[in-house]
Amino acid sequence: MNQLFKQKTAGKPRILVAPLDWGLGHATRSIPVIREFLAQGCEVYLAGTGKQAALLQAEFPGLTLIPLEGYNIKYARTVFGQVRVILFQIPKIIKTIRREHKWLLARSREFDFDAVISDNRYGLYHTSIPCVFITHQLAIKSRMGKWTERILQKRNYTYINHFTECWVPDDAGENNLAGELSHPLSKPAIPLKYLGSLSRFEIKGNDEKKNHLLVILSGPEPQRTMLEEKIINGISHYNYTATIVRGLPEAESIIPSTEMLKFYNHLPAEDLNKAMMEAEYVIGRSGYSSIMDIVALQKKSILIPTPGQPEQEYLGKYLAKKNLVVCVEQDGFILDEALEIAQNTRYLFPGTGRNNLLKKIVEQFLRQFCPVDLG
Repeated sequence: MNQLFKQKTAGKPRILVAPLDWGLGHATRSIPVIREFLAQGCEVYLAGTGKQAALLQAEFPGLTLIPLEGYNIKYARTVFGQVRVILFQIPKIIKTIRREHKWLLARSREFDFDAVISDNRYGLYHTSIPCVFITHQLAIKSRMGKWTERILQKRNYTYINHFTECWVPDDAGENNLAGELSHPLSKPAIPLKYLGSLSRFEIKGNDEKKNHLLVILSGPEPQRTMLEEKIINGISHYNYTATIVRGLPEAESIIPSTEMLKFYNHLPAEDLNKAMMEAEYVIGRSGYSSIMDIVALQKKSILIPTPGQPEQEYLGKYLAKKNLVVCVEQDGFILDEALEIAQNTRYLFPGTGRNNLLKKIVEQFLRQFCPVDLG
């Protein structure tokens, strides 16, 4: 028996939550999901490795984390090289999906899970256990044309339909954040539920500092480092204060801070929430989880899509048209020019009402699939 195993607590459903290792966004948006299952009396286990595991352990030090290898996707330094790199990694991705499915079959016998919540991990489905697939990408964007997008969507649904339910972290109506990604014409065959926009953050006080910047670096290498170099080059000449969060929760080396510039490898959710509230402008990637956090706090932002990620490019352009963000390409990013655009933009944010959909959907799921057994 694995040394991590603990005797099951009577009356507490045991839930496994496992986010994808493709950047930190899948892990950060899992935080409100984990909190909700805990709030509803569940015993939650986590799965992952690397930066995602480090982030989740920092947020939930009392929860058991089971090692689960990720997809370890490699990225090229150029957009054109990225297409080739991804194509070459398709066999590895398929192999990883099969491996994580076998992993779940073994771990479910060992830990006796009552349900599994998989954020974009395609292999974490089970024929005897209710399994939820969380994604905002029902449609997948491609640089190779609409015909490839149709093939990708069909393949995507083949995997998603193995699960019990599909939860989409977006609003169901027109005032959504993911556009065509979360609202395609065709839907999966399994029940589809919109959770509303999810964020681990909430508006607290009014501590915004004029001209203060918060830079949040994230995403796969080498693109994270390439953007960091551009940011540092621009911000070293900035006349006001800035906080730079490097997105490296496992790193030991630290960039020295100054009176004007504060560097952090990582900030826990509460500290990052505070840092975002203090910033007049937030600069970062146009990853979907980052967008949900920025909109939740109604912060003016400058977003830089990761080169070679069509999803981020689409989101940046889609939300820029709605005046929710300013979107700038990485190759042409110059801090002073981007700030000038942002200063001349009239940002239009939606209302700030709290989203109770997640609470209701988790309640419904537990009632239907994990009825309490008081032993």
